[in-house]
Amino acid sequence: MLPLTKHFPEGFLWGGATAANQLEGGYNEGGKGLSTADVITAGTHTTPRKITPVPEQGLNYPSHEAVDFYHHYKEDIRLFAEMGFKVFRMSMAWTRIFPNGDDAEPNEAGLKFYDDVFAELRKYNIEPLVTISHYEAPFHLAQKYNGWTDRRVADFYVNYCEVIFNRYKDVVKYWLTFNEINILTMPFGSFMAGAILPEGNTEFGHAPAASGDEQLRYQALHHQFLASARAVKLGHSINPEFKIGCMIAYMCSYPLTCNPADIILAQQKDNISNFLCSDVQVRGAYPGFAKRYFADNGIEIAMEEEDEQILLEGRVDFYTCSYYSSTCVSADPDQEAIGGNLSMGLKNPYLQASAWEWQIDPQGLRWSLNNIYNRYQIPVMVVENGLGAVDTVEADGAINDDYRIDYLKGHIAAMKEAVADGVELIGYTPWGCIDLVSAGTGEMKKRYGFIYVDKDNDGRGTLARFRKKSFGWYKQVIESNGEKLE
Repeated sequence: MLPLTKHFPEGFLWGGATAANQLEGGYNEGGKGLSTADVITAGTHTTPRKITPVPEQGLNYPSHEAVDFYHHYKEDIRLFAEMGFKVFRMSMAWTRIFPNGDDAEPNEAGLKFYDDVFAELRKYNIEPLVTISHYEAPFHLAQKYNGWTDRRVADFYVNYCEVIFNRYKDVVKYWLTFNEINILTMPFGSFMAGAILPEGNTEFGHAPAASGDEQLRYQALHHQFLASARAVKLGHSINPEFKIGCMIAYMCSYPLTCNPADIILAQQKDNISNFLCSDVQVRGAYPGFAKRYFADNGIEIAMEEEDEQILLEGRVDFYTCSYYSSTCVSADPDQEAIGGNLSMGLKNPYLQASAWEWQIDPQGLRWSLNNIYNRYQIPVMVVENGLGAVDTVEADGAINDDYRIDYLKGHIAAMKEAVADGVELIGYTPWGCIDLVSAGTGEMKKRYGFIYVDKDNDGRGTLARFRKKSFGWYKQVIESNGEKLE
């Protein structure tokens, strides 16, 4: 009889996740160029962020300082080590390496900064998991080429990859080509992921006329698929030991009722929102449902003769995803909607929601992991998961974030069930292991971390770091390899 595994595997990669544009700061230091993230203002849960082609005096651009990892990386990595991290998911700022994106030569000061970060991680035996492009394309590429709508941007990306693969071939093993590549299937991702310049309405997260055009977004996405596949092939040629993965924002959507129309709608959403991108990156070809969607919506992907072979030869080694919440879908247009950055949908009457209206659903993570693994049967890692909440510093300095512990406890328990179901889960890096800027709203108020950073929505604060209650809790989770969750 086959043995049943009810424990996380030995060598499971426990850690935390961040992104350079939400963490690093130092936006104009060390030769760094301006990124798309650097021209987005702060907002709130109810006030949209704005995209300004030129940073304006008097406006708050959260990425400019973020939480200043650029100057605090040694302190932060020491705290990660204290928690027992085995892996640290981070991204590299493309504009630290190539300030304009299409530069002839890389910026040595930017490369040296990451030399130092990787050396500090190695000092504590923490494995870096590096996202190559995480929502901060060089703004110059947006202005000159309209971002990823231009096929030449894939060449600039591959050139960037060649430099960092060669530079860090002996210190980085795990790479992700694009963060949440599938958000280009939605208008929300147009500027943030595609660097497609808006026309008219410059409210971040809304759909300006040009960038809301599906044709533009799917063409840009095709160019990212090519860039990813070429990077995978290149990386394996530079170091065959590299493990290069995809990263999908997994949006778990249930049919609201057993009405067959709801069932079909949920399946279609799962296919287009989640599996279109990962089918291309894992299987190496566009799925049939994508071809139908393109035909039904008048989308024509400009492809060159070699594209299909490039996609086939550049399949990823492992699959990673973010998972925060679930929603419902219905063919009935009168059902009550619920919020969430990417997974806006209908309210599930069986679930509670966070203050930002993200429905809390640990069981959805188990369902999602099974759904993913049954389709691909390659190693899977959850590289974002967490609860954004307002944390209160009490008179004695304590930060009792039991709500965050409860959220993470439920999701880790669900992952353990998925492992027992047979999912080959290899790691877990909850989002915002240290407080950082919210991508959707630009807030500091919406905190995710085990480590509190003294900074408010207006950019005021000392940037001092403090351990939350969840810090000690997560430390014992890692020490026990996920066995001790209380």
